[in-house]
Amino acid sequence: MSLRVGVIGVGYLGQHHARIFAGLEGVKLAGVADADKARSDEIAAKYGCASFGDWNELAGQCDALSIVTPTTTHFEIARACLRAGRDVFIEKPITELLDEARELISVADAGNRILQVGHLERYNPGIVAAAELIQEPRFVEAERLSPFLGRGTDVDITLDLMIHDIDIVTGFVRSSVKSISAVGDRVLTGKIDAVKAWIEFENGCKALITASRLAAEKVRRLRIHQQDTFISVDYQTQEVRKYFKGAAGIAFDVIRPESREPLREELKDFVACVRGRSCPRVSGREATQALEIVLRINEILKQ
Repeated sequence: MSLRVGVIGVGYLGQHHARIFAGLEGVKLAGVADADKARSDEIAAKYGCASFGDWNELAGQCDALSIVTPTTTHFEIARACLRAGRDVFIEKPITELLDEARELISVADAGNRILQVGHLERYNPGIVAAAELIQEPRFVEAERLSPFLGRGTDVDITLDLMIHDIDIVTGFVRSSVKSISAVGDRVLTGKIDAVKAWIEFENGCKALITASRLAAEKVRRLRIHQQDTFISVDYQTQEVRKYFKGAAGIAFDVIRPESREPLREELKDFVACVRGRSCPRVSGREATQALEIVLRINEILKQ
């Protein structure tokens, strides 16, 4: 029997959730819902599914739901879907507040529901390839810069972009945070638009993470320093370079993993977790850990 999946929110990103679910084997895109009913109708017609203006009506027609709505709405929608016995995928960040995130984890646990959060870069082939090379990072530098596009302005850049790298870095370092310092500013949106954070971990590793939606061009880079090697990842090309000391000086190997669409890999994994009742790569707990660090950074900036 096909897994009936619905997509709540079919804007810029949600439309791609609908596209991917419509094409996955063993999955039936049961419907899409959006507050803009005309938009919902448009996407539904494109992918041959039902259209709803009210997400509550869609939830009743599905086994699992993908929530791709503004962050401020995540908690209310996800909690209702989990309580109704649905498995849930939520685009990052999980929620705005830690108490809300923890309650979603509790509700999911109580109902034995799958709760997966969309930290897309975990499925980037470059990151997957780099993970095999990383042993004990000493210093990590991440840059995530974008021109101003007018999207995601309902939240600070820390919640919109930086949280991706917070999740990746903490996953690689595997140590609790010792201290954080940060600088940033509000320029165009009334929210934090640009930020740099310096994070020190209990195991001695340090990380410098930069995020901005005011850049001239799009940049997505990660650099990991460890004993005898330096690893560079370009998120956009999915290319990995491993630098090391060779006989004639600094040498490097280039790793070009098979190109895959990270979102497709992520949603395929969600479907597999729902079918197998297995823990997602980024469950509510991992997502809440990243959220906690981001909110600490925001608090420092407010001070």
